[in-house]
Amino acid sequence: MTNQAVDPNTLDRYECNACGYVYEPEKGDNKNDIPAGTPFEQLPENWRCPVCGVRQSAFQNIGPKGTASGFKSNYGYGLGVNTLTPTQKNLLIFGGLALAFLFFLSLYGLQ
Repeated sequence: MTNQAVDPNTLDRYECNACGYVYEPEKGDNKNDIPAGTPFEQLPENWRCPVCGVRQSAFQNIGPKGTASGFKSNYGYGLGVNTLTPTQKNLLIFGGLALAFLFFLSLYGLQ
């Protein structure tokens, strides 16, 4: 284990294929005494999913927190929305729905 400071935004998160648990390196794993800032690759060989107990091989890399979801080769498609993070996509979708609802309500003001 190195004592160097690691930027948590560059550490990849891993999701358990069995139960959906996400190992986030910036939080670590309190249940198994894994300190915060420990990358997935540096976990002990005997580390198991704290929820369902499967091996590390059942985990899938989902990238750093706050990055766009999906395959990087598809980022150029979809009018640029493929490069948005999930939070940005939610704001775009629900903001558009709220704006459409306000426009609909404004129709009652027409006489």
